[in-house]
Amino acid sequence: MASAELDYTIEIPDQPCWSQENSPNHSGKEVGTRQPLVILLGWGGCTDKNLAKYSAIYHKRKLLELLFDYEIEKEPLLFHVFSNAGVMLYRYVLELLQTHRRFCRLRVVGTIFDSGPGDSNLLGALRALAAVLGHRPAVLRLLLLVAFTLVAVLFHVLLAPLTALFHTHFYDRLLDAASRWPELYLYSRADEVVLARDVERMVEARLAHRVLVRSVDFVSSAHVSHLRDYPTYYTSLCVNFMRSCVHC
Repeated sequence: MASAELDYTIEIPDQPCWSQENSPNHSGKEVGTRQPLVILLGWGGCTDKNLAKYSAIYHKRKLLELLFDYEIEKEPLLFHVFSNAGVMLYRYVLELLQTHRRFCRLRVVGTIFDSGPGDSNLLGALRALAAVLGHRPAVLRLLLLVAFTLVAVLFHVLLAPLTALFHTHFYDRLLDAASRWPELYLYSRADEVVLARDVERMVEARLAHRVLVRSVDFVSSAHVSHLRDYPTYYTSLCVNFMRSCVHC
């Protein structure tokens, strides 16, 4: 593996993470199921420090490329995906899970979407980029935003019709994704980056494919800020969903 190309952090608990039901019975056999391995796909501009509060919910965090190094192909896997940056990566993970012989052996039990997915939204993309560039000088930030806008408009006018012939937009791809494990959508109508109606349209499409879906509108929290504003509720939603996925 070319470690220079991928920045990652691994947290491995000292003891196997079993639920309370997994105590040995009288015959010495373990009863119950393992807690899943959780894979976090972060949002644009997020740091390891940003994701640490989310990994604390699950106690461990890894990236998909590292799974085989630790021989955990048979562990239940739960994806926790943030914003459109995480969703774009998740789209290709889904393709690997369906087409790559080794990845096909992974046992995914569910996916949590935080603040996504969103359809094409130039204004939302500009706001997301502005947040990523927040610590840079104002002049440089303005120039980069203008350059991004020009490139996005030119791409939409000139190249989008051509690329549509051989490349499907990640949002459209997820609408009809072949995955059938449960999905939890955590979003907010106050989100100015990913519109609530985009998430709700995705929920309706997944329900139409008979996927077990739950969605929660936090109403007032901003983009990828639901845990910050509602820590107890957010944590309970994630943990309860994780447990239901393992036992369903």
